[in-house]
Amino acid sequence: MYRIGIDVGGTFTDFTLLNADTGEVNYFKISSTPKDPSEAIRLGIAQLLADYSISPDEVTFVGHGTTVATNMIIERQGVKTGLLTTKGFRDVLEIGRQIRPNLYDYNDRKPDPLVPRELRLEVTERIGSEGEVIHELDQLGLSESLERLRSAKIEAVAICFIHSYRNADHEDMARQLVEEMLPGVYVSVSSDVLPEFREYERLSTTVLNAYAGPKMQAYLDRLDSSVRQMGMRQSPYTIHSNGGLMSISTVRKFPVRTCLSGPAAGVVGSAVVGSSAGFPNLITFDVGGTSTDVSIVKGGKPIYASNRLVADYPIKMPMVDIHVIGAGGGSIAWIDDAGGLKVGPRSAGALPGPVAYGKGGEQPTATDANVCLQRLNPVALLNGRLPIDASSARDALVEKIATPLNLSMEKTAHGVLRILTANMGRAIRSVSTERGYDLSDFALFAYGGAGPLHAAEVAEECGIPVVIIPQEPGTMCARGILLTDVTLNFVRTEISTASPVVWKRIVSYFREMELEGDSWLEQEQVTPEYRAFRRYVEARYEGQNYEIVVELEALSEDGLYAFTDKFRQGHIKEYGYEIPDRPIQIVNCRVEAIGRVPKAHLKDISAEQTGIDQARLGERSVFFDDKWGWVKTSVYQRERLPVGEIMQGPAIIEEMSSTTVVLPTNRFAIDRLGNIVIHVRPKDSK
Repeated sequence: MYRIGIDVGGTFTDFTLLNADTGEVNYFKISSTPKDPSEAIRLGIAQLLADYSISPDEVTFVGHGTTVATNMIIERQGVKTGLLTTKGFRDVLEIGRQIRPNLYDYNDRKPDPLVPRELRLEVTERIGSEGEVIHELDQLGLSESLERLRSAKIEAVAICFIHSYRNADHEDMARQLVEEMLPGVYVSVSSDVLPEFREYERLSTTVLNAYAGPKMQAYLDRLDSSVRQMGMRQSPYTIHSNGGLMSISTVRKFPVRTCLSGPAAGVVGSAVVGSSAGFPNLITFDVGGTSTDVSIVKGGKPIYASNRLVADYPIKMPMVDIHVIGAGGGSIAWIDDAGGLKVGPRSAGALPGPVAYGKGGEQPTATDANVCLQRLNPVALLNGRLPIDASSARDALVEKIATPLNLSMEKTAHGVLRILTANMGRAIRSVSTERGYDLSDFALFAYGGAGPLHAAEVAEECGIPVVIIPQEPGTMCARGILLTDVTLNFVRTEISTASPVVWKRIVSYFREMELEGDSWLEQEQVTPEYRAFRRYVEARYEGQNYEIVVELEALSEDGLYAFTDKFRQGHIKEYGYEIPDRPIQIVNCRVEAIGRVPKAHLKDISAEQTGIDQARLGERSVFFDDKWGWVKTSVYQRERLPVGEIMQGPAIIEEMSSTTVVLPTNRFAIDRLGNIVIHVRPKDSK
């Protein structure tokens, strides 16, 4: 039986194929199809089945990461959406939190609301903060509002009433009326999407869910249909932002939960591989064609966040804490009005792509710079499947950048990479140093098609002593999908001072949510022996605005003292102090329902490799920097490198999905799991 993991990126779609009987893993990638991402998935699966003589009914699992919802929000390509909210609150979506991150930048504008004011309609109703009904729902007025939305030809409706996280009756009544009067319209209800307090974030998340819902449904229908037509028995799963898997039926209800879909899979996979290799503390460094995603893994576990911005729109839900910048292999090099060299955030994407790919690209990119310096193979990539036009890449770089700046081709190409390295270094420091982490305690776990190309220089820039390159790093996110479980979060808002009486209520909430989670796992076809639950309390000292997360390892009615002690320890770790005499306020109770699934187990690689000479493909001149200039550099086939032998840079290591650059000052070796482990000399010791 076989399991397939897929990651849909902006430039390439990556595949990992696991033979569940033998443990053998194979990798594959093709160009993405931006107009319809499901098309690349269909083509790639068909190619895998043909290449490995697999019958469709032998495939028991297909899981994928997707940026469809994210791209819809970024590009504002969702559907026309209406909003129903409590009378007096229609402008919450536009007012927001009144936060101004760039106070003195007059060009910095808040994004326009995804629902214009004329489609934000008020409903007479009111639920109190304890869940009591203050004003009954005015169903006649609601019907009139729905007639207005019908006339406006909206395709989705978001429903968000005040305090519905305490009592969802009015939202349920409104949903029923919408479904009766506007059949076929997508409905997103806040008590389903995000049943917790903080009105603006709940409203924004619910609107984003509605805005992306119909087109996400259409995409999922095409994907499911393609898989079924191939003869596979299982509908594909989708990884969501907290690193777990969801079925198609769940994603249809909650598309907003996929906004960090693919990158989250990479972080989860990195945590598993890094811990197995003896490096539980990682900076994950995922560089694709369009973006660089960085995150922290501490003690073998990813760091999670409860909210983030997508295209400056807030989304509140548990998710892997990933920082994304517009820096990747397809990032375009350009000259600004002041004559300065810039790289990104605009990307050449999959089409037309870098100039070197010969698909019509005319603007030089970071990939073209790597080709010009011969860090990338100047003949072909992807084991020969992607021809490279090095001459056109050089011509574009010289014409567009080098000549206007009066620089040599080498200095220009290296300048492009130095700027990219600086941008990536800033992103890494923003999730690490700026939060109190010492980068010398971490390894840089580099993956994505372009991660290994830049990892050694970025590690040197940031003072990270070790770089780890997993097997087939260009498909790490697809591999990560085969290393994760089916999960979904359930939440209750409490907002009460911790006391023995309140704690008994908290325990009852957790038991209710575990029953809900058990029911959901039943729908996901997870048998009881593979079900598990994690419990979290989000709490703060009274008077504070934001919470810290405390995991409960055991649930009991006399567990209050253990909780408060763990909260104080967490507060010291997060903020550096505690307030012993201040009461603790419980805000949210959260349960993560987990369905364990078979995974691609890591195992020691075969020790059949001979010496390093058998892995050498040849030599080529590679430009590293102004000090080293052009250096004759050995080029190796990764699969044939010997395990355990320490080797000295410089070196270029090629494989199907990526190319690794080892600087002249680096040492490297292949560990027992097949990872390339590079030891980086500090920058100031050159």
